[in-house]
Amino acid sequence: MKDNIEMKRHSLSHVLAAAVIDMFPEAKLAIGPAIDNGFYYDFDLPRTLIPEDLPLLEEKMKKIIKHGFAFERTEVPANDALAEAKKNKQIYKAELIEDLAAKGEKNVSFYRLDGFTDLCAGPHVENTKDINPESFKLMSIAGAYWRGSEKNKMLQRIYGVAFGNKAELEEYLTQQEEAKKRDHRKLGQELDLFSFQDAGPGFPFWHPKGMVLRNLLIDYWRNEHRKAGYVEISTPIILREELWHQSGHWDNYKNNMYFTKIDGQNYAIKPMNCPGGIQIYKNTLHSYREFPIRMAELGLVHRHELSGVLHGLFRARAFTQDDAHIYCTEDQIQSELEGVVKLVEKVYQDFGFTDYHVELSTRPSKSIGTDEMWEKAEKTMEKVAKDLKLKFQINPGDGAFYGPKFDFHIKDSIGRTWQCATIQLDFSMPERFDLEYVDEEGNRKRPVMIHRTVLGSLERFIGVLLEHYAGALPVWLSPIQVKLLPVADRHNEYAEKIAAELSEAGVRVSMDDSKESVGKKIRNAEMEKSPFMLVVGDKEIESGKLSVRSFADGDLGQMSTAELAKLVRK
Repeated sequence: MKDNIEMKRHSLSHVLAAAVIDMFPEAKLAIGPAIDNGFYYDFDLPRTLIPEDLPLLEEKMKKIIKHGFAFERTEVPANDALAEAKKNKQIYKAELIEDLAAKGEKNVSFYRLDGFTDLCAGPHVENTKDINPESFKLMSIAGAYWRGSEKNKMLQRIYGVAFGNKAELEEYLTQQEEAKKRDHRKLGQELDLFSFQDAGPGFPFWHPKGMVLRNLLIDYWRNEHRKAGYVEISTPIILREELWHQSGHWDNYKNNMYFTKIDGQNYAIKPMNCPGGIQIYKNTLHSYREFPIRMAELGLVHRHELSGVLHGLFRARAFTQDDAHIYCTEDQIQSELEGVVKLVEKVYQDFGFTDYHVELSTRPSKSIGTDEMWEKAEKTMEKVAKDLKLKFQINPGDGAFYGPKFDFHIKDSIGRTWQCATIQLDFSMPERFDLEYVDEEGNRKRPVMIHRTVLGSLERFIGVLLEHYAGALPVWLSPIQVKLLPVADRHNEYAEKIAAELSEAGVRVSMDDSKESVGKKIRNAEMEKSPFMLVVGDKEIESGKLSVRSFADGDLGQMSTAELAKLVRK
């Protein structure tokens, strides 16, 4: 079924290209693959597309589908295909054909759809009638550099979504509408948590309420890691360039790094925390009796991301990883990996994420370490996954450059998945940095490293939380837990007294003493998604009781200050 829907999505990318050629005969075609949930195609066009073009192209696509054209495959000598592409000024297809010829391909394949022909390896559906015309929709237009390089021309990319039937499409579109309402960038502004400024594109600015939320997360993180036997460290943001050559980041990651000079020497701003943590390990010769050593760090890292891929807290240029590195013996690998998995499961349950799956990502094409190291690491992680009965699948070639990894994908309240925690097993860096410990016989041995994050990054996890809860955070995480709403100025003094009592009891409280009507104050508090609201008027002053309204459950009736404080703490 999965292969079938991918075939339909790939076929739809060709139908889209045929529709674009019909609208713009001089269009130059680039590439058009199937992707998760749909497809896209990149074009070099005579004018910039506008949103109003999408329904026109969609209608052309539906006409092609309903006509019932067959997808006809042909093979052509590469030289002939290249000459034809150049003749038709299809410069991007010509470049692709040249690449195939350079790899030794003597023939290249094309698919014909009525009068439209496109370079493609396939496969496709047999006939356009195999595609339900009500099962797809063109969604957006975006810019995309040819071959992903900013040195090349910017093309126009048309995205579409496609499913097996109309009902699945409508379900997806409904989910997308709900996702728009939950967009963490919008909620961050509305709840006054954070912002992004022209002064620092891609770098979040945290507001006072946002800092409350961050610090609550940090307090929770520190408490859970203390209980799990971790010690906390902190390492510099800027380190010598030589360190990044030694770690392997220079060869595998330098395009994502920022650099600077200090006293005429080359330095790099850290994109990852591990080389700094290793310096702390190396500062002392350790004994096997100390193992396992679990060092955790809330490390601020910087990564150079192109402006086109920045996406709020989900894709930023600076973020704080809730990192940790475990140094252990080979005999301790399995128990330590199991301990990390259990910590991840516990943390996710505390935040309301009970549905997740795991990917075991194996050796990538660019990596460090020997074949033996990689084979041992991959087999160990697969055994741990099976022993713990994790729902996991193999993700070939997507491991870290220094070791295989578990990636945890959590499912949110509207069915989307987010990759957060990662656990990486590393035999390579201990070798590159000559890490040692003294075993029970007094011999020097090489430790094993486990790299891991639980939240992933504080920023991204906050974004996930905001979208999961649609901004209505659990009471314990809400920056303002109780909002006091005095009816008139004469009620402010009593409201301030209540605020002081609640604050003394450990409740985070704020008061709206504006000149607005009480109705407007209630609406504002609801927009702020405050978990509890208290209207303070003559009746409350006379009775000594508070009229409590819950964001989640509505009117809770009257209670004392002590009763409310107890409810909030619970």
